[in-house]
Amino acid sequence: MSKPFLKWAGGKHKLAPIIQAQLPQARRLVEPFVGSAAISLALEFDEYLLNDSNPDLIHLYQTLKQEKQGFIDYAQSFFTPENNQETRFYDLRERFNHSDDVAEKSALFVYLNRHAFNGLCRYNSKGWFNVPFGRYKSPYFPADEMRDFVAKSDRMMLMCGDFQAAFDLIEHDDAVYCDPPYVPLNETASFTTYSQGGFAWQDQLRLLQCVEKSAKKCRGIVLSNHDTPQTRELYRHAQFIENIEVQRNIAAKGSSRQKVGELLVRWHDVDFCLQAA
Repeated sequence: MSKPFLKWAGGKHKLAPIIQAQLPQARRLVEPFVGSAAISLALEFDEYLLNDSNPDLIHLYQTLKQEKQGFIDYAQSFFTPENNQETRFYDLRERFNHSDDVAEKSALFVYLNRHAFNGLCRYNSKGWFNVPFGRYKSPYFPADEMRDFVAKSDRMMLMCGDFQAAFDLIEHDDAVYCDPPYVPLNETASFTTYSQGGFAWQDQLRLLQCVEKSAKKCRGIVLSNHDTPQTRELYRHAQFIENIEVQRNIAAKGSSRQKVGELLVRWHDVDFCLQAA
């Protein structure tokens, strides 16, 4: 089971077996919110359709898919003791924010992911990456994990846009896994600015409409979100809802990293399930 090469808030690598148990058998896996691609890297499908609204992320995946080992070597060149210093970090962050070179920006995205605080991916209102220096003794360069991504990349169709664009391409022999920006547990706990524009409650409602419509034309859809009264009400018509306890690693202090409740929600084509029974 391959691991993602990016650190990612809410990453699903450890939950892959639980999510796999809910996903139907299918030819292709569709991820409208691919993030670190943890589920696609962990699970085996013939093909993958991977979408995200963050262009820096998708450009990175496209560059790695095309350039392979050459890009891995280039990205690794930024992982030096000299670059693991605060002033140098902010110089490279500024370079990332103003670069028009896709390969350079993609390599710096990997650098920032491993050197910035907690591996967060966050942008300000101007669209500039603004996560502070992480102060890690020796940031890990994920060469093996990047090679694992390359090994699967020929089966990946990559796209950058609103999640609706991915839903528009869903076919009958697809399974869908949705890992959208979560409904916040409280007013100060939202981490939805990983791409410019954020993700509002209206987007959660719009996603639900896409899910309910698309569940009738594919093998099935599984979605993750925080377990809150609002999400329980939002997903009340789903065929299956499971609560799971997840360790959160986003807090600054280890003592603050507590388990939180998440929902794993499933919709499926009822007619297809009856035929398969």
